[in-house]
Amino acid sequence: MQTPGMITGILAGIGLAAASGFRVFLPLFVLSIAAKTGLTGLNEKFAWLGSDTALIILGVATLTEIAAYLIPWVDHLLDMLAFPLAGIAGTLAVASTLQHTDPALTWTLALIAGGGTATAVQASTSAGRVASTSATGGLANPLFAAGESLVSFLFSVLALAAPLAAFLLVAAVLYFIYRLAKRKKNTPAA
Repeated sequence: MQTPGMITGILAGIGLAAASGFRVFLPLFVLSIAAKTGLTGLNEKFAWLGSDTALIILGVATLTEIAAYLIPWVDHLLDMLAFPLAGIAGTLAVASTLQHTDPALTWTLALIAGGGTATAVQASTSAGRVASTSATGGLANPLFAAGESLVSFLFSVLALAAPLAAFLLVAAVLYFIYRLAKRKKNTPAA
């Protein structure tokens, strides 16, 4: 087991998992492009992510997801689907970036770090969308969705280019989410 490679894989995977909390398919599409062009390696069991077929399927899914989130009310329906799918995508992101690692360790880290991170981020974006809809009747939701897509893309690229920086940013985002949730819990109902 190569420890520096494993640590880099975990950090990159967590960054991609957080990006999956904003958009399910976009981080896997970015990972597919990076694998196809040789910019990143993959766990041998996930070599299929670098295939032409995966690239096309993930590209179409990414464009469809981004476009659908721009439609008010459809975005809420997508959030219901995205909640479990983000956890799955986050798990796959971490598992695919861990090379030369024992499968039991790979899947344990993938489920906890990847699935947990993606699910936490996705839950917060869903709550943000509900707040946006309540405040603007859904009129601001396309802007909210465009911002989420941009953040997902930036997290994905950062995760592959600078895994430690991506991890630190994810930690800051998760801390921010925690603080907001704690504040909301302690705020009396009006």
